[in-house]
Amino acid sequence: MNFSGIYKNKKILVTGHTGFKGAWLSLWLHQLGAKVIGYSLPQWDNNYLFKETNLAKDIVDQRGDVADFKSLKNVILKYKPQMVFHLAAQPLVRDSYANPKTTFESNALGTVNVLECLREFPFLNKGVIITTDKCYKNKETNKGYKETDELGGHDPYSTSKAVAELIIESYRKSFFAEKGILVASARAGNIIGGGDFSKDRLLPDCIRALKKNQPIKIRNPKSTRPWQFVLEPLYGYLLLGEKLLNNEKQFAQAFNFGPERQSIVPVGKIADLVIKYWGQGRWQDIHTSKDLHETKLLSLNISKAKKELNWHPRLNIKESVEMTVNWYKQENKQNARALCLNQIQEYTHER
Repeated sequence: MNFSGIYKNKKILVTGHTGFKGAWLSLWLHQLGAKVIGYSLPQWDNNYLFKETNLAKDIVDQRGDVADFKSLKNVILKYKPQMVFHLAAQPLVRDSYANPKTTFESNALGTVNVLECLREFPFLNKGVIITTDKCYKNKETNKGYKETDELGGHDPYSTSKAVAELIIESYRKSFFAEKGILVASARAGNIIGGGDFSKDRLLPDCIRALKKNQPIKIRNPKSTRPWQFVLEPLYGYLLLGEKLLNNEKQFAQAFNFGPERQSIVPVGKIADLVIKYWGQGRWQDIHTSKDLHETKLLSLNISKAKKELNWHPRLNIKESVEMTVNWYKQENKQNARALCLNQIQEYTHER
C-alpha cells in the first residue's frame, strides 16, 4: 500500500502535525517518502506522540496558529508545499463549551485561512480538509448519515465543523472549480489508537484509570459512536490525496470514513473490550442530569467511500480496540516510534 508512489518527494503540509492524528499521519507520510512540513500551535497538550516518535528530526517543524493568516502564509511561502492535509483544530466537544470563541476561530477561521492560501498560491493547489462525523445535524437516529445529509450542530464544536464544511463548499463553487484547485473534505468517526492522551476521550481516560488501578469513569455508557482505529481514516485521507494529486477532479468533494455497522457500539461495550485486552479493571457510570449535552446516537454511512474510492475498513471493533490497548501495554518495552511503524506495517500488509 504505497499509493502508487505518489507521495515520494512531494512537499506536503500537515497542519496540526503535533496532535494525535497529525503525528500518525506525518509519520506515515514520511515513511512514504514525502517531505513533510508541519504547522501547529507552539503549545499543544496532546503532543505526546509527536515528542515520543521524535518526528521533529524527520520533518520541517513550524509553529503558529491556523487562525493567524499572516503566520500561516509565511510558512507556506517559505516552503512551497504542493498539497495540504488540514487537521489543525480545537477537537473537543466539552472544551468548545468552555471556549466557544477559540473553537470557532480555530475550526472555521482556520479553515478559511487554509483555503485562502490555496486560492492565492498557484504551487499549492490540492487539499484534504479534515472535519468530523459531528458536522451533521444530529437527529438521534441509528441511521448512518450520508454526505448529502443536512449539516448542523448543537455544541460549538459540532457547529464550527458544520460551518467549515459549508465554507469549503463555498470556496469550491466560487473559486476553485474554474482554477482547477482540488479540495476534498473528510468526515471521520471517533478515532482510537496508541499515543492519544487527550482529556475527555474514552480510550485515554480508560488507560489513565487502568494504569492507576482505578475504576474507569464513564459519562454516557449507552451512547453509540462510529469507533475506528486511527489508521483507518488516515488510509482514507491518503487515498483521497492520491486521487487529487493525480488530478482526478471527481474526488474533490466530501467523504465519510467510518467503521462497518457492526462496529458502531455503545461506550460501555468499548470499556468492556478495553478491560478484556488490558487484563483487568472495571468501569462505573458517573452520568448526572447536570452533564453538558452530548449526542447519544451517531453513525456514518460509508457506502460512497467504498464505491468511489474503493476504501474499506480493514479492522473490526475488537481488532481496533486490541491494537490500541496493545500499543499502551507495550509502550514501556519499545519506543513509540517503533510501535507506530510496526502497526502501520501490520495494517498495510496486503491481506
